[in-house]
Amino acid sequence: MSRSLTFGNVEVRLAERQLLADGQPVALGARAFDLLVALMERRDRVVTKNELLDLAWPGLVVEEGNLAVQISTLRKLLGPGAITTVTGRGYRFSMPPAANDDGPAKLHAVAEPASRVVRRLAAIAYAEVIGWAAAVAADAAVAVAAWKAVRATLIEASAPAVGGRVIELAAEAVWLEFGSAVDALRWAIELQQRLAERPSQPTGLRLRMRMGISVDDVVVDDGKLFGEGVHTAARMLRVAGDEPIVVSDAVCNFVQQKLPVNFRPLGAHVLDSQARTPVEVFAVEALTENDSGAEPRHRLNWDHRPSVAVLPFATGGDTPEYFGDGITEEIIASLSANRALFVIARNSTLRYRSSTSSSAGIAGELGVRYLLLGSVRRFEQRLRINAELVDAAGERIIWAQHFEGGEENLFGFQAQIATSIAAAIDPRVQEAEMARVSGRPTDSLGAYDCVLRGLSVLYTFRGGDFESAGALLRRAIELDPNYAQAHAHLAWWHNLRVGEGRSAQVSEDGLQAERLSQRAVELDPRDAVALSVAGHVQSFIKRKFTVAMEMFDQALAINPSCAVAWARSATTLAYMGEGEEALQRVRNALRLSPFDPQSFSFCTTNGAAAIVVGRYDEAVGWLSKAHRLNPGYRAAWRLLIAALALSGERAESAELAREFVQTEPAFRVSEFGAWYPMREPHLAKVLDGMRLAGLPD
Repeated sequence: MSRSLTFGNVEVRLAERQLLADGQPVALGARAFDLLVALMERRDRVVTKNELLDLAWPGLVVEEGNLAVQISTLRKLLGPGAITTVTGRGYRFSMPPAANDDGPAKLHAVAEPASRVVRRLAAIAYAEVIGWAAAVAADAAVAVAAWKAVRATLIEASAPAVGGRVIELAAEAVWLEFGSAVDALRWAIELQQRLAERPSQPTGLRLRMRMGISVDDVVVDDGKLFGEGVHTAARMLRVAGDEPIVVSDAVCNFVQQKLPVNFRPLGAHVLDSQARTPVEVFAVEALTENDSGAEPRHRLNWDHRPSVAVLPFATGGDTPEYFGDGITEEIIASLSANRALFVIARNSTLRYRSSTSSSAGIAGELGVRYLLLGSVRRFEQRLRINAELVDAAGERIIWAQHFEGGEENLFGFQAQIATSIAAAIDPRVQEAEMARVSGRPTDSLGAYDCVLRGLSVLYTFRGGDFESAGALLRRAIELDPNYAQAHAHLAWWHNLRVGEGRSAQVSEDGLQAERLSQRAVELDPRDAVALSVAGHVQSFIKRKFTVAMEMFDQALAINPSCAVAWARSATTLAYMGEGEEALQRVRNALRLSPFDPQSFSFCTTNGAAAIVVGRYDEAVGWLSKAHRLNPGYRAAWRLLIAALALSGERAESAELAREFVQTEPAFRVSEFGAWYPMREPHLAKVLDGMRLAGLPD
């Protein structure tokens, strides 16, 4: 087996994991070393990005930008021509072999890696006969014959018509795969209806079945499916009771509003002793023609804003009650700073400290939609705080997290936890509210619903979505002229028209953005989101950076957990050339709200700040992630083209530039430079990168 690989003046010693250049050791990180070996061993072909990710980060899910950073590191060590980018395919090692190298045959002695595991999502349905053991004990021949008939005439005959196929059989059960969760559930409902209509056997035997459906990650090998994802559907039946059909929360998300069904929560359950996270299980209730338009159960009456009640955090053992009271008060104070939420005062929730009522019951008494529950436990000198946010309409947990810290830092720890919880709740509530209004008829819209519907399509950048968002936000203001956040969001819409190259009248959109953002602040000067939008407009449209930063500081003083304020202030700092402080602020935003719907713009800001400080490889990583999260977001697309060119990835930047020009044919680098607010000399670097990539000047 070969112990070293030699190309030009470079030698790689495999056993020692060492790189030598001209006989001298060169420092190289573990990931970069693994990538170099992988490319050298496969120098006779192009190596795809996915293959390299699997080889260098086995078993991990990592961003593609990490690969770009490591490739750039190798090029700096070996020379820009050592690794060639093959656009759309991957990379190829291009260094010439040493004079004594006997070619690819020498490399064949190196052990080849295992073939790449193929994984994909699949909708899995599991159906089993109820009371099979009793039926077999009564008359095995009749039971087996009845089951075979059902399997052949009802299951195997009907599944292919809706894209299903049998993947495994058991004595009294069957597993099937479907290409769609909607198809799987529709098939299951129809199967139950056919079973109910089927006459019983002469012996009186009538087979009944129950079914579980899940959507999960599975391993594919020679057409067969393996992995824990295959078994989730069957394991859900352990908690199904007498329910004929149960599904996982993932199925609910896919099916919602597509079939006439209600989902009744059965709770979150750990289905396997080896599993780390519980699965939320729901019973399916098919609606008839008479009630298909009915509202789902447990729906409460809501105020103009989503309402939240923080119940007293439970304590146990030797944990003092004041520990729970302290964290509860901190969270209420932090949530109250968010003007998009209506938070119930603590005095109204104290009586629920030891309540055994259901979430829906408590929420109904308090008149709220969301409940925040939690507990505080002390273990020696450590504290553990668990928190979960419940949507009371469906008694469904939509967010959960735990925190740990030292008892000696109790009060600082409480404030930190409260800020983190407040920031995490905001996007979760917004997502839940958007999902709720999407099912309402459009002829009964209120101002709040208009805002939610507008936000749900604001960032898709597909078809007429963007214009629809503007129309909905304008309608919200017509319905409620004093709605501060409606003004702020419409101001942001005009700001995006300018920044995304979608405006036919840039000066008019700029004026509207400033007017609406100022009006939002007038209507509610303590709304951190409104202040953040107004600050960004002052920075991006007006180039008044000092005024903008004063607004951002005011927003953060009001609501320190406002991720938008941290992120937008970071953008302004990047424009000003304060790259390091910008990076710190956007890190705060990502820490407070790691799954924020606007995380693509947070990543874009990170990339812009990295360009300012000259770390182009880092910029490529962040901007690649932003572009992947939202391919239609042109702000990230433009900067990614420049960062790739500046980092030496000319071929890839040129390909992205060609795609960008097809999307925005009127784009010109010189015109962009005339209005983009970044200060020199950083703006010149961005423009140089764009020109190197081939964008028209």
